[in-house]
This record gives sequence, structure tokens and C-alpha cells, in this order.
Amino acid sequence: MTDKPTPLPVAGPYRPGVDTPDHRGRTGLDRAGRGLDRNPDVVVRDVELTSQGWHVLRRTTFDYRRRDGRWVTQQRETYDRGNGAVVLPYDAERGRVLLTRQFRYPAYVNGHPDGMLIEAAAGLLDGDAPLAAVRREAAEELGVTLGPLTHVLDAYMSPGSVTERLHFYAAPYTPADRTGQGGGLEEDGEDIDVVDVPFADALAMVRDGRIADGKTVLLLQWAALDGPFAAAAATR
Repeated sequence: MTDKPTPLPVAGPYRPGVDTPDHRGRTGLDRAGRGLDRNPDVVVRDVELTSQGWHVLRRTTFDYRRRDGRWVTQQRETYDRGNGAVVLPYDAERGRVLLTRQFRYPAYVNGHPDGMLIEAAAGLLDGDAPLAAVRREAAEELGVTLGPLTHVLDAYMSPGSVTERLHFYAAPYTPADRTGQGGGLEEDGEDIDVVDVPFADALAMVRDGRIADGKTVLLLQWAALDGPFAAAAATR
């Protein structure tokens, strides 16, 4: 194949989530990725909707030009759950961070002893801007009203199959900022413990595996290397 390939046309009518609304009122779910032209070495040929539960699974066929100039056809499945945001509230004066503990079935079924993961508070954007989303999640999960937020980084957490881009933040807090009970929303199936832990203990939990959540490890490492506890870490 020498010439740049042409994408295939969109296929037939009357498919829920494509031509007609699915159970969430969505249509056009097969449009994601069609027409992308930011990379001249990638031509999207077809997007197939394979599942539309709360989130969306797609199978995309595309042509890819390898480094030696050859065009090859590849397929990838992507899981689209939207983008999210996560926040690490920290109390530098008391040397503590505020985390959550909750049951995560995917971790439980994949070898975690009891599925109870210690994590930084996080959630999907659900149409909000990242700053608004982290304030919402901090209030719902931790019962904390956040003040100024520091943007730490944005990252694709599982880019081989999951489209989600996660926005990372940190924010100072004091005991006076804990204005609610936290615990999450029962109507969303959440049952969250609030964990107020010394920062040194949180780092120890990363080392021994008690904290095994990727986003939380990233934020704790940032806090130790470049964030509010960097000076203390440097003196140890």
C-alpha cells in the first residue's frame, strides 16, 4: 500500500446509540475518532460500537504508517468512561493527607486481598470543568471544602485501552475545612471511609503495598518530591 488510504463510510441505520437513542439518550456514539487528522500516519477507517452500558466500548479499524513507510491495518478496542479529576488534600502544618478507603470490585477480582483500596478522592467530570469536579468530589467523598487548588499534572492512566485523561490536583486543608461527613453518595452505591493519615505513613503504605492505586501513588510521590512535603523529605 503506497497511497494514503481512504476511510470507510459509516454503516447502516437503526442502531441504539448510533442512529437512535440508547438507554441514556445518546446517539452518534460511533462518531468518536472519525475524521481525526492530527497525525498524518493514522487514518481511521471504521468505528464499531460493541457495547454501550453506562460507558462505551468501541472497536476501531485504522491504517497506520510504520517507520519504514509501510501502511498496515490495525484494530483497537477502547473503553470510553469520560475524563476525570483527582485531588490530594494536605495539611503541611500537621504533616497529614486526606484519603479515602472504599471497595473496588475490579481490584478484588484481580488479586487484591479484600478490594478495599486507599485512594485520593476522584471522580468523573460529568460535564463539569476539572476544578469544579475536584471540589465536588472532595465535598462528597471527604466532607472537605477546598480552598486554592494546585494543578499537578494530566495523565492517561491506561492508554492501551482506556481513553480517560485524568486531571491531578492538590490543595491545602485544615481540620476547620472538614465541613461535612463525606462518605460519598449512597444513591451512587458509594460507601467511603475518610482516612486522615500522616504523610510519612502514607509513603510507607506505598512502599509496602497497602496503597496500590496508581493515581494516589503519583500524587503522594509528587508531594514528596516537588510538593508540600519536599523539604521534609530532603532532610530525612
